Amino acid sequence: MWYFLNVIFNILNKKIYNYFPYPYFVSVIHLFVGVVYCLVSWTVGLPKRAPIDSNLLKLLIPVAVCHALGHVTSNVSFAAVAVSFTHTIKALEPFFNAAASQFVLGQSIPITLWLSLLPVVLGVSMASLTELSFNWTGFISAMISNISFTYRSLYSKKAMTDMDSTNIYAYISIIALFVCIPPAILVEGPQLIKHGFNDAIAKVGLTKFISDLFWVGMFYHLYNQLATNTLERVAPLTHAVGNVLKRVFVIGFSILIFGNKISTQTGIGTGIAIAGVATYSYIKAKMEEEKRRGKAA
Repeated sequence: MWYFLNVIFNILNKKIYNYFPYPYFVSVIHLFVGVVYCLVSWTVGLPKRAPIDSNLLKLLIPVAVCHALGHVTSNVSFAAVAVSFTHTIKALEPFFNAAASQFVLGQSIPITLWLSLLPVVLGVSMASLTELSFNWTGFISAMISNISFTYRSLYSKKAMTDMDSTNIYAYISIIALFVCIPPAILVEGPQLIKHGFNDAIAKVGLTKFISDLFWVGMFYHLYNQLATNTLERVAPLTHAVGNVLKRVFVIGFSILIFGNKISTQTGIGTGIAIAGVATYSYIKAKMEEEKRRGKAA
């Protein structure tokens, strides 16, 4: 379900950008639909809302800010270039995670992990140099997204509490929504009022426009919620392999649906990058499992 919802979200999201190229506003809609879903779920008691205090709020705000920044910059990239290209660049996320762990948290990263990241850098470089939809906005936005999600994971470690993942993600979504609204109004507000909404409605009609925005928001929230719930329940090795496999699914389906033309070099580069991420994830998961066994012993 995690893969299935993620693939549908990516395809529907890109289709919306083809006739409504306003990623800041669409990012707000993603979060808004998710927040409404959470509020309705809390109202009916599925799940029961967990209480939040000022201490937990202080811990969740940095997570939500990084979540919001990473989400918006991902969407700016999706709007600017092919879905497959954005996901290839986002395959660099483990490299940023390793760098942040070593230089920010002061954790020692083994040489084997750093070596496993070399094919990721090489593959992404190959894919970027020949990708037919390349532009700097798409590339830089995807890189900022990588950095944002890296810091989100660092802050998330500090925010680990007894609260269940469904409630945690709900609170993060609410805070992130408030973070995303001001830049959307400042950056895209005048264009949307002047012609953005009218152009989209003229192209696809009001009903389809509202329906597309609603469903893309639902799929965004549900795939993130399922990913959070799933990764809470599986071993690190399953998590690592699953995350890489998800990226392959998204890239493959986006090429099939949109008919994106990719050069041989881009295809090889994407394959090398994904193989590198898989190797990195496998080694890191093995290390975590050994660490857990050591603690258990």
